[in-house]
Amino acid sequence: MKALAKNFLNGIVTVVPIILVMYVVIKVFEFLDSILGNTFRGFLKEDYVPGLGLLASLILITVLGWLSKQYLSGKIVELVDKFLDRIPIIKSLYSVIKDTIQSFLGEKKSFSKVVLVFIPGTNMKSIGFVTSEDVHQLADPLAGHIAVYMPQTFQVAGFTFLIPKEEVEILDVKPEEAMKFVLSGGMTVKQRSNTESVFKKS
Repeated sequence: MKALAKNFLNGIVTVVPIILVMYVVIKVFEFLDSILGNTFRGFLKEDYVPGLGLLASLILITVLGWLSKQYLSGKIVELVDKFLDRIPIIKSLYSVIKDTIQSFLGEKKSFSKVVLVFIPGTNMKSIGFVTSEDVHQLADPLAGHIAVYMPQTFQVAGFTFLIPKEEVEILDVKPEEAMKFVLSGGMTVKQRSNTESVFKKS
């Protein structure tokens, strides 16, 4: 009976993560494919090939990206950008979406620096991610500070703290590894070799 229970638990540990990943991938694929896929389905009907909508979306985004770099079409994009940035409420939403995308895909990516934050009055430390080093533009008293995002374990939510630069320590660790470590509550460190350091000081 114990062997049966052990095999059942091993099955859950092995199979469930695979099933969940496949489920998420399929749902994401279906969503992205439906953006333009629904239009193609209207006139292709039974001849529609799954993935055609996704392929068309990728091509369209690439073409629009190229056009945004051209002089005339670039000016049109710039005008649209300024127009959206002047509409009340819309400008706030547009700014958040634009800045968030640029922070992940732009030239100056956020979350690329992992830092060790010392908690005042304790011997405890926490891992964070630098999201901005230009917070002084928000207010003069913030000169010399950086914005650090501190994720919470087992969820995407977190806190953003404004911390003096000299009070954080840059860690020589990949952001992906640090994020997995934090979100898993430190459990991912068990997969590393006992002789390998989890974090290396810069």
